[in-house]
Amino acid sequence: MAEYSANAVQTVAPGAAVAFTESGNCCKRGLVRHTEGSGTFNLSGWVPQNCGCRCNSLNNATYTVFFSANISVPAGTAVPAQISLAISENGDTVPATTMSEYVTVVDTLYNVAVAKEVPVWNGCCATVSVRNTSAVPINVQNANIIIRRDDLNISR
Repeated sequence: MAEYSANAVQTVAPGAAVAFTESGNCCKRGLVRHTEGSGTFNLSGWVPQNCGCRCNSLNNATYTVFFSANISVPAGTAVPAQISLAISENGDTVPATTMSEYVTVVDTLYNVAVAKEVPVWNGCCATVSVRNTSAVPINVQNANIIIRRDDLNISR
């Protein structure tokens, strides 16, 4: 398991990614790569061979990405407004992961959360981020992302 967070309030522009500034439990095997302060994670599709058997070499690596945060409309933004975040894979927003709130009061926090499985071809990589998919800037606070890969203990 790899876990990253950003507790301070950050204003995320439309189309921009939520930045993660703290790495509480980073992947020491290099399967989840992240530059502190960025919003992009690279996931490795490496699948180990099992005792010389090549049957695992045809499989995908499957990661589960869990995201949660508090979101609000920053002061100075017209309300009412609909604000939303979504997980992005390889630069494309995944509509099924959209977390939306219809906000009528500025600076009121709403909690959003989502989980998504991300398959990665053996030998390839995928990029994952959480993007502001609304038309207005939003404040994001206490952002937390956990990336798990059940076939491996990726925290070692």
